[in-house]
Amino acid sequence: MPRKTIFDMSFAGVYPALIQKAEKKGRTRAEVYEVTAWLTGYTAEQIDAALLSDISYGAFLSDSPAYNPRSELITGKVCGIQVETIEDPLMKRVRQLDKLVDELAKGKAMEKVLR
Repeated sequence: MPRKTIFDMSFAGVYPALIQKAEKKGRTRAEVYEVTAWLTGYTAEQIDAALLSDISYGAFLSDSPAYNPRSELITGKVCGIQVETIEDPLMKRVRQLDKLVDELAKGKAMEKVLR
């Protein structure tokens, strides 16, 4: 059986891990929703609906209603990979959201996380 990529995994299977990462460091679910909304254009209600659906993580990010043009300001490393050098547009979106949640978990002020 072929291995699933992050793009094929369910949004409901991946997103709670991002929330958990932030909550372990004293941040809130609402803050994770806020950075997700800033990056993708989804509302909190749309994120909740996606969590209840069978949408894949890749589809959630690629179908974003209003992907933030300021996302290009997201720089730095996630899992040892320099975000701004990622060529695959969908993988770049995956890593950008991960980077925002990492910054949040590290205690960075929301104003700085949202650039």
